[in-house]
Amino acid sequence: MSHKAEASFLHERKRPPGDSKLILKKFTKKEYSFAAMIQRKHTRQIKVGNVVIGGDAPIAVQSMTNSDTRDVEATVSQIHKLESAGCEIIRVAVLDDDAAVAIRQIRDQISIPLIADIHFDHRLAVAAMENGAQGIRINPGNIGGAAKLAKVADAAKTHHVSIRVGVNSGSVEKDILALFGHPTPEALVESALRNVKLLEKLHFYEMKISIKSSDTLTTIDAYRLLSDKCDYPLHLGVTEAGGLIAGTVKSSVALGMLLYEGIGDTFRISLTRDPVEEIRVCYELLRSLRIRERGPELISCPTCGRCRIDLFSLAEKVERYIQTIETPLKIAVMGCVVNGPGEAKEADLGLAGGTGVGIIFKKGKFYKKVPENELYDVFIHELNSMTEKSTTPK
Repeated sequence: MSHKAEASFLHERKRPPGDSKLILKKFTKKEYSFAAMIQRKHTRQIKVGNVVIGGDAPIAVQSMTNSDTRDVEATVSQIHKLESAGCEIIRVAVLDDDAAVAIRQIRDQISIPLIADIHFDHRLAVAAMENGAQGIRINPGNIGGAAKLAKVADAAKTHHVSIRVGVNSGSVEKDILALFGHPTPEALVESALRNVKLLEKLHFYEMKISIKSSDTLTTIDAYRLLSDKCDYPLHLGVTEAGGLIAGTVKSSVALGMLLYEGIGDTFRISLTRDPVEEIRVCYELLRSLRIRERGPELISCPTCGRCRIDLFSLAEKVERYIQTIETPLKIAVMGCVVNGPGEAKEADLGLAGGTGVGIIFKKGKFYKKVPENELYDVFIHELNSMTEKSTTPK
């Protein structure tokens, strides 16, 4: 199929209108035809604190702390790092009454909405909301029965808290598993909608849904099916995805396909890693689909026999530094002057290594030669100068 024919085919697909205007404002006419292909499914809107979820709101980036929630200082410190990296909603585990009470102190020291993660105990859900949680994550079917779920729903209404109905492959009800044999996409959806109906019977509708599996293909098929069956906003994720490499690949495949199809309103990249790394991957995924931009885009070469500097360490230092920068620049870290300004000529700022020296280039043109031991510092100085002058919005 030719590129033209493929583009025509994609435009003919039936998709509800979404937030394409948000996307189109950020790209050139050349990029327009690609960006316009992604049209979000129009879901109903809810709020988590001051963050709007669903409808035409931007896709929100979430993460979860791995600190002991009862350790307020450690938890707040970790959330501040996540905020700097671009996290927009944070979830904390509520294991007991002390953790529920700690939510008040934590929330008072952070600037993004806080979700309490609850399992089984309705009392902890209520206590978390009373102490300021702006969202809760529960599985309504295992919270202790209809009467206890009603208390949770009443507290959520009183405190204007939204609920994430969270179902994963390990929490599917026994009768549903018996019907489908194992946690199939259909089983996950059946479980999720059953739990949604429990809240709807209580006249509660401020919810989003997640149905996570550790299997990539199951995740994709389950969310596609769920998206066709309801208009609640969906939180995407691959659960127990693994470490940095495996987790990034599995999550990017599953979530990338779903986001490209217009499915998903919030998402988390789950990694067995520092949660700040999850945020890095989230934004790179959004950038690769031209959905959202935050901070500089890094271009770096894989190195070859021409490289005479420690490019791996240099690129990693630059990559870590730019995580707290919001200006959407394109920067390059290249191994040699042969490939540097040429292959990365569209970069706003770049560096390329040599033997004992390196060069700084801007928009593909030589700017200055720098001793190797000063290359990183000079590059960062130039980068800071550009970001201070820039008024490009986030």
